[in-house]
Amino acid sequence: MKPYRNLSGRSGVRAYQPGPGAIAVEFVDGSVYLYTQASAGTAAIARMLELAQAGRGLSTYISRHVQDRYAEQLR
Repeated sequence: MKPYRNLSGRSGVRAYQPGPGAIAVEFVDGSVYLYTQASAGTAAIARMLELAQAGRGLSTYISRHVQDRYAEQLR
């Protein structure tokens, strides 16, 4: 997992791992969710990857637009 830069200092995201057509996101509570193009949509995954690399806005985007459209809970 790559550490999330958390430029706002208030993010609920701790780390992320990009993959082909997917992103795994670790939240500060230790839970890890896998989001895929099939579960969240191609545009959502692309946006999540952009925000993850930027280090800002990922948690907000997930809570507002993706919500529980994850493929599986990994932890």
